[in-house]
Amino acid sequence: MRRTSKVAAGLVALVLPLTAVVLSSPTASAASAGVSVAALAPAWAPNTAYTTGTIVTYNGVDYRCRQNHTSLPGWEPSNVPALWEAVTTGGDPIAPSVPQNLRSGAPSTSSTISLAWNASTDNVGVTGYEVSRGGSPLPTVTGTTFTDSGLNADTPYTYTVRARDAAGNWSAVSTSVTIRTAVSNDPIAPSIPQNLRSGGPSSSSTISLAWNASTDNVGVTGYEVSRGGSPLPTVTGTTFTDSGLSPDTPYTYTVRARDAAGNWSGQSTSVTLRTDRITPGGSKVLGYFVSWGIYARNYKVKNIDTSGSAAKLTHINYAFGNVSNGQCVMGDRDADIDRAFTAAESVDGVGDSWDPPSPLKGNFNQLRKLKAKYPHLKILWSFGGWTWSGGFGQAVSNPTAFADSCYRLVEDPRWADIFDGIDLDWEYPNACGLTCDTTGFASFKNMMQAMRARFGPSNLVTAAITADGRTGGKIDAADYAGAAQYVDWYNVMTYDFFGAWAATGPTAPHSPLTGWAGQPIAGFDTDTAIQKLKSKNIPANKLLLGIGFYGRGWTGVTQATPGGTATGPAPGIEPGNEDYKVLKVRCPVTGTVAGTAYAKCGNEWWSYDTPSTIAGKMTYTKNQGLGGAFFWELSGDTTNAELLTALKSGLG
Repeated sequence: MRRTSKVAAGLVALVLPLTAVVLSSPTASAASAGVSVAALAPAWAPNTAYTTGTIVTYNGVDYRCRQNHTSLPGWEPSNVPALWEAVTTGGDPIAPSVPQNLRSGAPSTSSTISLAWNASTDNVGVTGYEVSRGGSPLPTVTGTTFTDSGLNADTPYTYTVRARDAAGNWSAVSTSVTIRTAVSNDPIAPSIPQNLRSGGPSSSSTISLAWNASTDNVGVTGYEVSRGGSPLPTVTGTTFTDSGLSPDTPYTYTVRARDAAGNWSGQSTSVTLRTDRITPGGSKVLGYFVSWGIYARNYKVKNIDTSGSAAKLTHINYAFGNVSNGQCVMGDRDADIDRAFTAAESVDGVGDSWDPPSPLKGNFNQLRKLKAKYPHLKILWSFGGWTWSGGFGQAVSNPTAFADSCYRLVEDPRWADIFDGIDLDWEYPNACGLTCDTTGFASFKNMMQAMRARFGPSNLVTAAITADGRTGGKIDAADYAGAAQYVDWYNVMTYDFFGAWAATGPTAPHSPLTGWAGQPIAGFDTDTAIQKLKSKNIPANKLLLGIGFYGRGWTGVTQATPGGTATGPAPGIEPGNEDYKVLKVRCPVTGTVAGTAYAKCGNEWWSYDTPSTIAGKMTYTKNQGLGGAFFWELSGDTTNAELLTALKSGLG
């Protein structure tokens, strides 16, 4: 029975002509106050709209509406039990609850839905539960589970539950839960790993996809690939190449599976991939320009122009910005933006001014002038390098914040027009370089994902990566394959395999194209690295071959061919390191091995690339379908850029 107070009972009679009112009190019941249910409820009437839970009186008995309906003559509460139930005295049980995520027994199918709910409690005991579907009561059950059957596939159904106690009282209905039946015999949707592509690499007009196979109870017969929501031809395997695309354009794909019964799965998660840019000559030619070269090396941005290099390059990496305190920061403010170049040192013959409107000076202003003269050039700001890679470990603890700091620096309004993107030179993620990193296998991928998200599709995002292709080597230490989807390309550092850090030798070429008999460390060569990266499904056109415009050398050597002993590093611009432009005169080539050159002069032994060996490496680059080549660095070449000329000519 509904509970009300003595005072409230008197008030209810006054308002009954307007509405039926239920007032509650924890202290007294209507029965104890001498008030009957009949005196509180309006009389049932035909041609009246009633909602679930409404209480009326008919022939001195209270009835509760069981489902929404409009009464008709002959539908009196006493003779239509599907619509009305008698309300008897006694405390109502507490309404049960149906958790949204709880189902009992076997999972739901295309024709059944299984429910479970928490048990209700009551002062006289709960005897059963009534499940309603869409407001219509279903059979009463004594337990707390129910399976509804005979349903339509792929259809939502809404359920409520109410409890009945031993006195015959009903609880209020539970909160509702809506559950959809399964799609009839549909296969499981396939998945497309973001970094997985099949067959040959994507290009400026094609994108190649691969996905995991779907499963089904009657067998999967094919897959439909959709681009941007529009279906493409159905394939029977798990690979697809989309062709006739526009260069440098993002495309979004999904895949769904079809089974032998003709049923379709849901769509896979989507993957967005970008076709390659078309660069002059069809291949990327990238050179590093080092900020400190303007000092002792006396190599300025103007030299990129006067040597003829600017016309042959497609991209320049400006090295380096620093990574410090989890952020990208300027590496050398004086060289970058403060150094005032004279008219004779300037690209356009105009010296830097200290007065507005041209406050920007330094290398940045010279790069701006170079781009104005060579509009095809793209320039990236490179961060890290051997000396400054130690900051990456802290930075990748919050890759989103790190990427944001880099974006704000690269896209600073004072020089945003100069840079076309960012290059990350981390030596080495989850491995040892100048220091040892222990951030884990996924840290590099997480960093590149954050960079791509922050820099967006219109900016270039690249990275210089290791060429240690040995089993368990540095390529295996980080998720370069997983990160490949986020980068435009990798600069594979296929140099410095051997050098005078092994002071006593054996002497060996620092940039071998292939292995050779007597190789001190098997797998330390260019081809091993490239094949290892390609085996990880990194597209070949996202790999740029690295060339050193310098040599590595030893002193105290008596053997002319590789494999000799030494006493230490040969003298050079750094111990054991010298520019090509110096070595070609000081220690001319005496032989070749593994696709590169070496030289014995006096007691010194050097290895370095020449125009001839670079031509051979560019043939390899084309045969492997690589994206082009890069080199370290511009100031090591001759004044007429003979190494760069060979590199450019070799790529065609």
